[in-house]
Amino acid sequence: MGKFGTTTTATTAAKGPKGKARPGPGEGDVCEVRYVNEEQVRRVQARLLEDETAHRLAETFKVLSDPTRVKILHALSLAELCVCDLSNLLGMNDSAVSHHLRLLRALKLVKYRKEGRMAYYSLDDEHIERLFQQGLEHVQEAE
Repeated sequence: MGKFGTTTTATTAAKGPKGKARPGPGEGDVCEVRYVNEEQVRRVQARLLEDETAHRLAETFKVLSDPTRVKILHALSLAELCVCDLSNLLGMNDSAVSHHLRLLRALKLVKYRKEGRMAYYSLDDEHIERLFQQGLEHVQEAE
């Protein structure tokens, strides 16, 4: 099909309040006509993420999908803490907290510094702080 494809799909919409058509499940969220804006696609394609970058970003979000790790990041956005502090704060044992911190550290979301026999954790950099704060703002505005 060419640039200006014209495949159409007929649907029957349910009536909503005031008699207006209301899309049903799976309706209204797709184009009714097949048309590809080739210029726009080329512009976006030139800036699209490389596969490796997309994979690393997906891994970051995957690690952040765990509520315990989100709480750890939140705590570390408020203060530098050691494993013992985090364990006490979250009601978990040191081993479990250390496991979560290893995963976060592997993706460079947190870092640690040694002071004598103590290891203090903090967010790796301001990017992580901003990522966390923007995510938090997003979910709080939906409440």
